[in-house]
Amino acid sequence: MTDCVLRGRLVLEDSVVDDGIIEIDGSTITRICPVSNYDAALPEASDSTFLPGLVDVHCHGGGGESFPNAETAEAALVAVMEHRRHGTTSLVASCVTASADVLRRRAATLAQLANDSEIAGIHFEGPFVSHERCGAQDPTYIIDPDPSLTLTLLKDCQGHALSMTLAPEKPGAYGPGSVAEALIDGGALPSWGHTDSNSVMARQALEYSRERFAEVKTKRGPRATITHLFNGMRPLHHRDTGPVAEFLSDAARGGAVVELICDSIHVDPTLVRDVYEMVGREHVVFVTDAMAAAGMPDGEYTLGPQDVVVRDGVARLAQGNAIAGGTAHLLDCVRVAVTRGGIPLVDAVYMASAQGATILGDDTIGSLAAGKKADVVEVDAQLNVHRVWRRGTVVA
Repeated sequence: MTDCVLRGRLVLEDSVVDDGIIEIDGSTITRICPVSNYDAALPEASDSTFLPGLVDVHCHGGGGESFPNAETAEAALVAVMEHRRHGTTSLVASCVTASADVLRRRAATLAQLANDSEIAGIHFEGPFVSHERCGAQDPTYIIDPDPSLTLTLLKDCQGHALSMTLAPEKPGAYGPGSVAEALIDGGALPSWGHTDSNSVMARQALEYSRERFAEVKTKRGPRATITHLFNGMRPLHHRDTGPVAEFLSDAARGGAVVELICDSIHVDPTLVRDVYEMVGREHVVFVTDAMAAAGMPDGEYTLGPQDVVVRDGVARLAQGNAIAGGTAHLLDCVRVAVTRGGIPLVDAVYMASAQGATILGDDTIGSLAAGKKADVVEVDAQLNVHRVWRRGTVVA
């Protein structure tokens, strides 16, 4: 007997069913179909829209708690639940640049949550990044790429490391014996970003990523990612091109997947639309880059070793005024993409769900389809959350 039958507008991977049915049995979706094809008792019609559970592959916290600062799994779970209640049913916990000892402790704590299937993976944003484009990364702890430390962190993550942000211009970032090699061979992804690179090194790093992925069998990849495109990198200029054009070119040629923080603060929604039109939804993933203030009022917070002040929903370092992560939920990014960027709902949802699942290498999440995990988000016409199911259980 089916545990739950939902009826409403369904946003599938490539289409919208105006009046459809979702059957859930236990933790699994067992059937998706239009009402006209349903041969059992019908639930009452509803005005609800059902989306797949969203997948955020770059998130630092929420609900007042920060992954880079969480010393216990219980503290980190507060942030997980903040986003889960708002539709993100699979989340990658992101650290920030810190000392090796701190990064190792955070990796061990977050690995507990990953082992319990509370988070989908772990992302290290640094410490092998650019001083010039460090953004909210504390320059005190930025170091040159260290393959040995990378391998240690991968071990601490117990197989749950998804990615690491690194700058291609740093010595030992890519090539034989590099951090990129250690990541790819260890089942994780290089995520190029926080960089002052020129175009030459950016292209070489991406080409090396492709070559190494072709040599190593891993569920991750075979595409590198770009950490929050435009943010934390040398801007595009027609005589001093920097890395942005190379990142876009590689994505357009079937390579990298570019992260975009579509919260209307980090990147203008019309530029998000332009990137989507240039490289296609298959090479864009929406992320929040959220920190502890997501879902919380304005005030004072921390992001790793740095103090942050949030005013009018914008997080900035208390010293230096750099933007210090986001305060949105991933569903907010979908709403901005649709209402302000003019991106079709199907594609906006894809970039916030199926794309993240592809990056994770997890074919059990990311879309509404029979056999997938029962991760479902019920929203109204304005994309406000009504209910969230994770693995078939209502969490909000």
